[in-house]
Amino acid sequence: MSERLQRLVQFCVDLRFVDLPPALVAQAKRHILDTFGATLGGADSAVAEQARKVFACEAGEVSVWGTDLQVGAAQAAMLNGVAAHALELDDTGGCDHSGAVVLPAVMAAVSLLARPVSGHEFICAVVVGYEVGRRVLEACGGYSAHNGAGWHSTATCGVFGAAATSARILGLDVQQTLAALGIAGSFSGGLWAFIHDGSQSKKLHSGRAAEGGLLAARFAQQGITGPTQLFDEVWGGFLNTLAPATSTPEALDAGLGVVWKLARCSIKPYASCRGTHSAIDALGLLLDQLNVRVDQVENVQVSLSGFLHNMCGGQDVSTLAAAQMSLSYALVARLVQGHCQLHAYDDLQRNDPRMIRWLSRIHLEVDPRLSEDGEPVVTVRTVEGRQASLRVDVPSGAPGNPLSDADLEEKFYSLATRVMSHEQATGLLKQLWHIEEMESVRTLDQWLA
Repeated sequence: MSERLQRLVQFCVDLRFVDLPPALVAQAKRHILDTFGATLGGADSAVAEQARKVFACEAGEVSVWGTDLQVGAAQAAMLNGVAAHALELDDTGGCDHSGAVVLPAVMAAVSLLARPVSGHEFICAVVVGYEVGRRVLEACGGYSAHNGAGWHSTATCGVFGAAATSARILGLDVQQTLAALGIAGSFSGGLWAFIHDGSQSKKLHSGRAAEGGLLAARFAQQGITGPTQLFDEVWGGFLNTLAPATSTPEALDAGLGVVWKLARCSIKPYASCRGTHSAIDALGLLLDQLNVRVDQVENVQVSLSGFLHNMCGGQDVSTLAAAQMSLSYALVARLVQGHCQLHAYDDLQRNDPRMIRWLSRIHLEVDPRLSEDGEPVVTVRTVEGRQASLRVDVPSGAPGNPLSDADLEEKFYSLATRVMSHEQATGLLKQLWHIEEMESVRTLDQWLA
């Protein structure tokens, strides 16, 4: 085992609530709240309903949130993970979608224990999950490098975050936690092939990672070993196999305990891929700057990186999944409907002739001078010949431009009330705002079913 991996594993085992900066605790609570909201909203989605049918006849005692179904712990991690990512409204900037992987795994792990898990323990485990998932992604060379190679990092790297958070809740020691991460490496997988036809497999990735991480920790708890040289330069190692040309193993422990990876994560204000958010913000600001209505706009041009074009350059809006990955559709929604909330992506809106016509007036152009991780430049041209361009480097929901508590609560209610009453959602919200004070987070179960 390398010294870097040793330090990372030791960190996972040793971290205490008192080690966490107050600002990080506050952000962790916001991401926990947001992920519960996204999962409850996603429980009402078609893909979550389809996934539940797979396990409908299998008995268990762990709740699938927003439903009356109870299944085994691993199945609950899977199904809640699918629901969390189903509507593309879960957080981003971690592994990438850390909340949708970590929270379902950690709650499933809690359900396995006879003892209570305090709010302090819970938050520590969540922070550990975000930390490990992101650090593995950075060890692969970062988001654009790893995802640009065709891997979906929510699945490939998220499974490590789920394993770490589960190991922490289950009380695994250093050797067991090391084994859990090693086993998680063999459970890693997930491809971007869905981008070409709008298929639903992307929505399964978060659930599969949550389930895999939980199982890895449980296998390790029983003494099953995993490879200790997983991140070393060896044949069959994770980095050598999935990131041979881009690996940066020093990222596993660089700034550990000082630079917190949760602090870089974003909460989504829009129901679309994070890659579209900067352009959505830029378009709104340009419309205000030019003081024009949609009927006064001639076209919109976007200069973007090759990576972003590959990820969000499609114009297929025949399915929800495809539309949410389309930068062009996001801009059309902002133009025609004035927003990019979830109902801008429903069947009626996607098939609106006005929306279809406008898609041909959104022009995307790859600019090789732009950084693969950079934000796009949006240009609006009016029918009278005026034009203006803008790039928003810190979009809405990013740590440097966060949603207000009021906006976060509004988002939570809009999603949670798809499957529960306003009164029940209010009760849950109050619990989540004070989760660090809980003696047992199992009390959340009564609000989630």
